[in-house]
Amino acid sequence: MSIKYFFSDTNDGNLAYHVLDFKENVDKNRENLALKWGYNNQDLVYMNQTHGNNVVIVDENSPKIIEDCDAIITNAKNLPLMVMVADCIPILLFDEKVGVIAAIHAGRNSTFLEIAKKTADIFIEKFSSKPENISAILGPSIQKCCYEVNGELANIVKNSFGKEFVKQNHIDLQGINKKQLNSLGIKNIEISTICTKCSDKPYFSYRKDKKTGRFAGIIELVE
Repeated sequence: MSIKYFFSDTNDGNLAYHVLDFKENVDKNRENLALKWGYNNQDLVYMNQTHGNNVVIVDENSPKIIEDCDAIITNAKNLPLMVMVADCIPILLFDEKVGVIAAIHAGRNSTFLEIAKKTADIFIEKFSSKPENISAILGPSIQKCCYEVNGELANIVKNSFGKEFVKQNHIDLQGINKKQLNSLGIKNIEISTICTKCSDKPYFSYRKDKKTGRFAGIIELVE
């Protein structure tokens, strides 16, 4: 058993049906991505992401789109999970020892609602994961260099999570997620330094362009 994961970019096209795009374009992009990375597009499970902290455990009998959800977990083999983003943090969580994976949509609201921590808690409580065996990959997303919020939100972050996560109304969502995972004893955390808004790397960014597509983080437990 092994774990396969990757992040798409704009070269792979838009992967979301809910933005201004033709369904056939998205279908084609998803099919091409599956061929490129070697998984079955028909098996792909993804979410209708709502910026909450609803976490759903899925298997091969689950619907392919999970409604009102921002994190999905499975221990089923050959069942790829997808999270779609354009500035929010795509977090891929896994424990290779027990064979469990998750795809997490960690935008601002979901981060405030501790979605990564909640997902990791389920690994520990329901799948008997040990924190030292859990790995987290935080993919390309908007970084503190570009994530400016109003004073009220900046104060919420200072009071709720610590002043180290705020600098001149710029907030560090990656740091907050890391702190939440660290609080459970999870230390194996890899954070992309690519900012979707200001880097020259090919990623969709909602803050850069409201009419934009979505790229994805995809993870699969392979037999």
